[in-house]
Amino acid sequence: MTTLDEIEAAIPALRRYAQALLRDRAAADDLVQDCLERALARREGWRGEGSMRGWMFRILVNLHRDGLRRGARGPQLSVVGEGMAELARPGAQEGHMALREVQEAIARLPAEQREALLLVALEGMSLAEAAAVLGLAEGTLASRLGRARASLRAATGRDLPRQERPREEGTEQR
Repeated sequence: MTTLDEIEAAIPALRRYAQALLRDRAAADDLVQDCLERALARREGWRGEGSMRGWMFRILVNLHRDGLRRGARGPQLSVVGEGMAELARPGAQEGHMALREVQEAIARLPAEQREALLLVALEGMSLAEAAAVLGLAEGTLASRLGRARASLRAATGRDLPRQERPREEGTEQR
């Protein structure tokens, strides 16, 4: 597979991640376009360390962080984006409310925890690959993931002992 083929193959995942970070399709497309421009301009400088996909995610994350430092629109979250339509089928009202609750909880996470969580949970990267993308040690990434997951459990009431959780209709508490 050529370098250009690898870059092209990464585009859907880059778009999905950018949309999850920004919650704005146009801004996400702009971010991905900037990432692609930079990757194409610097492809001869890629040293072959790690995967091309990881290198491109690293470019995207750095561009996103640069935008935040410049005061561009802050990060938001929409986990349901292009390429995930099959997961976004209408469901029961409770399901929609639970999804909204999780989306809002993820949006409130500190940026470094949100970036780590989305790379691992949404993009399915290994700890090693996500750590390389974010420029972190694996232990640091694992710590951020642990804090992010604990914050999500607390924000959604899933960290309560079983007997203290609110009862769902039609279920018995054991």
